[in-house]
Amino acid sequence: VPLFNGKDLSGWSHFLVDPKVPAADVWSVRDGVLVCKGDPLGYLYTEGEHASFTLVVEWRWAPGAAARLGKAPNSGVLLRVNGEPKAIPRAYEAQLRQGDAGDLYGFWGMPLEGDAARRREAKGHEMLGDMVGFTKTEAAERPEGEWNVYEITVDGPSITAVVNGKVVNEAKGALQLPGRIGLQSEGGEIHFRKVELTPIVR
Repeated sequence: VPLFNGKDLSGWSHFLVDPKVPAADVWSVRDGVLVCKGDPLGYLYTEGEHASFTLVVEWRWAPGAAARLGKAPNSGVLLRVNGEPKAIPRAYEAQLRQGDAGDLYGFWGMPLEGDAARRREAKGHEMLGDMVGFTKTEAAERPEGEWNVYEITVDGPSITAVVNGKVVNEAKGALQLPGRIGLQSEGGEIHFRKVELTPIVR
């Protein structure tokens, strides 16, 4: 199931922290590529909900994105998004921040279990609530400007992240519920050319 049709944003809605900013100022489609400017903070989200699936996302950072920001540009793929829309919604995240693709997080009390040595957590965080996550086992990203492939499998309580063919993270204990899929606007111009979902049916 292609979630992005390469032409427009049919099937997607959006949330931005500044409601006065038109969606078209942040997200546009050029030559079959979904371009996200990265500012202000917010996300696109699917109108449909999904529980267990494999999601393939092809992305690249715009050339010069890090230099323009003066830091690593940031975004993420949101999974099982639920609850009220806000800057960082209640969801799981497969991280896209440059250098950190493959990190997995649960925000606002969404539980995760994994390797204790790679565990990160925060309690009562202003933007993330009770957050828990696990950093990737290795770096598998390509240089800025080159296309990358994320294969994210959300199967019941398990989440697996594969970056450019390498399994870089696995977590268990995920809350099992249907939710929306999101693509973050979080700082830095990022491009997507494929967002494709295969449902897992038991």
